[in-house]
Amino acid sequence: MAEPRNRYSAVSLTLHWVIAAMVIGQVLLIMAHDATEGPASREFVNLHKSVGLTILVLTLARIGWRLANPAPPLPDHIKPWAKILARTTHVGFYVMLLAMPLVGWAASSAAGRDILWFGLLQWPLLPIGGGRDMARDLMDVHSLGAKVVYILIFLHVAGALKHQFVDRDNVLHRMLPIIPRRP
Repeated sequence: MAEPRNRYSAVSLTLHWVIAAMVIGQVLLIMAHDATEGPASREFVNLHKSVGLTILVLTLARIGWRLANPAPPLPDHIKPWAKILARTTHVGFYVMLLAMPLVGWAASSAAGRDILWFGLLQWPLLPIGGGRDMARDLMDVHSLGAKVVYILIFLHVAGALKHQFVDRDNVLHRMLPIIPRRP
């Protein structure tokens, strides 16, 4: 009988870390936007929109990959409540990595603000009306979503660190290949 796969595939690893880096980049871009004014501030927002839409596309690819290539099962020693928390956190990430760019896209569309994806092509606006009031309401939802993402990041990183330093198991090794496998 074949041994069950205990590591994520190279595609899963790549998508995970590229999206993670982009999410961190999004936070830094908004911080830069908030710290500047005028043309520089607008450039940070435009880049934020481009990265956000790229996250949307990569998340769709990641979900497709995950459906075709399920995640390796969590080890048997993990308590059922911890498995539920881990799965809930992962699903929460997928929901937010779809919702955040969609709400941002909808806000730009409602306000009639063009989206020039990395300065290369005009991203189509959604057929949403409502003007600035609708855009403001959508941006409030977007801001609330950012807080949810921060909570998910905390839970995810805390869980990974717990597995590495408290449980001392190989759960983190599955997603971070540079960490040696424990015997």
